[in-house]
Amino acid sequence: MTDAKQVKLKPGDTIGILGGGQLGRMLAMAAARLGLRCQVFSPDPDSPAFDVVLNATCAEYADVEALELFANDVDVITYEFENVPSAAAMVLDARRPVLPNRKILETTQDRLAEKDFVTRLGIGTAAYADVTSVPSLREAIARIGLPAVLKTRRFGYDGKGQAIIREGDDIAKVWTSLATKSAILEAFVPYEREISVIAARSATGQVECFDVTENEHRDHILKISRAPARIPDVLAEEARSIAGKIAGALDYVGVLAVEMFVLANGTGPKVLVNEIAPRVHNSGHWTLDGASVSQFEQHIRAIAGWPLGKPVRHGEVVTMTNLIGDEINEYDKWLSVPGATVHIYGKGAPRPGRKMGHVTEVRPTTGK
Repeated sequence: MTDAKQVKLKPGDTIGILGGGQLGRMLAMAAARLGLRCQVFSPDPDSPAFDVVLNATCAEYADVEALELFANDVDVITYEFENVPSAAAMVLDARRPVLPNRKILETTQDRLAEKDFVTRLGIGTAAYADVTSVPSLREAIARIGLPAVLKTRRFGYDGKGQAIIREGDDIAKVWTSLATKSAILEAFVPYEREISVIAARSATGQVECFDVTENEHRDHILKISRAPARIPDVLAEEARSIAGKIAGALDYVGVLAVEMFVLANGTGPKVLVNEIAPRVHNSGHWTLDGASVSQFEQHIRAIAGWPLGKPVRHGEVVTMTNLIGDEINEYDKWLSVPGATVHIYGKGAPRPGRKMGHVTEVRPTTGK
């Protein structure tokens, strides 16, 4: 295994990407602009990232031989999603540098481990408790109160693997519906708004954060992101500082997203960390057209051992709108909108809740 500080790619070298979704697709496109090749590994033959690379491996993550052949063909390996099986990451890590480091996955794949990690850094989160049974759930509710959110410790996203518990709910029924033996109960946070910070960190410790993004979810799925977030400058600086502190504590190399809640209370707004995503993130898509360097290029630069860019927002406000499900069929209505750029992911048939593309809109800075 090569240390991250020793990775120094040159144009023409190859990056291996685990996962073939839209994030992998956009990573590969960013790498290509920098003269770097990519090879994608995914078990899904319809992976949209396959369309933009010359070489791809379609195999299961449990296929050790396919993993070894993939590793032999690339110079460094990264991933577009955090649920990379630990066994697969271990096989690859023995042969090529895996960035961000696979050990980071042990923290971010488990919601309880992640919350414990953030708390040890002295960073605020919602109150939480480990839950393994109906009796322990009742104990956690007695301590945390209701309403609260019950989440599986692993493999949840876009509202999947979680349930809100309110007064009068059948606790046993809620537990059974989650179909898990390992969960975490989190206090329901009466937040003012949801924000995220997309941060990049190099192997040398350089950290660059994009403008704080404000996010709007619908049916638990991100619908709209706006940059900059409508929060005071001092709060934005605190949010960026938190993201930088987390990246440093993880000895992170690459791009990560830190999702946070902004609370309004008697002493003024404050932020609590909700989740960490060890990868490029949906709420950073606005950077593709709205900043001097995108989150995808920053990630490629970091894992290639290249200097990070200094992100400069192009417009006064940049908005990203996800095209979800059948909304992709109306892509053409965006093509004539001034300042709008359409991104279509090349997926198969649309279905409810499936992210099919997005649109970024840049509102130019108003002249004085």
